[in-house]
Amino acid sequence: MSPKGGGPTPPAATRPVGHHHGDLRNALETAALDLLVERGPGGFTLNEVSRRAGVSKAAPYKHFTDKEDLLASLVQRCYERQHSVFSTAVMAAATPVDALVAFGAAYVRFAAEEPALFTLTFGGTLDKTAHPHLEEAGKRVLDVITAPAQDLARDSGGAQRLALAIAANAHGFAVFHLQGVIAQLDAAVEQAEDCARRLTAQ
Repeated sequence: MSPKGGGPTPPAATRPVGHHHGDLRNALETAALDLLVERGPGGFTLNEVSRRAGVSKAAPYKHFTDKEDLLASLVQRCYERQHSVFSTAVMAAATPVDALVAFGAAYVRFAAEEPALFTLTFGGTLDKTAHPHLEEAGKRVLDVITAPAQDLARDSGGAQRLALAIAANAHGFAVFHLQGVIAQLDAAVEQAEDCARRLTAQ
């Protein structure tokens, strides 16, 4: 029916569908990451993620059981990004030693560039044991330096110990940088590289 005074009936109001353009999962993860950067993992709710993404409150439950499940998805994203970045750094290296040194530098730089994702992934906020797939994703990251470590070690046990030592060394300098203990990024990277070289020489 036309309104009084004539003219066409205005269309019924529609709920905004958000900006996900069919990629709801990615829109929710992006919104959650923005909130993570602004407030930390405990500073927002799933409803706020929905509002930030421009979707209904029920929309997240199409992909995630709860907020922790969404955070686990972000941890998965962190591991995947790390795997890509670290693989590129290692593959560009000329020698096994250079590869392990490049890994250490890339690890610290990643933490500096993605502090929210890095802190969520390694800050103990999320119970990873409740999300078994994350263990495999994390292992794939460490596997990036398995080959160069094996080239330098005498046996598989030695290779594993070297890889873990390189990763732990890089992680420590990454955390020191984020916490301001080593405020200058270049200094943190250089020290991670130096320690990695020393570890390969043992």
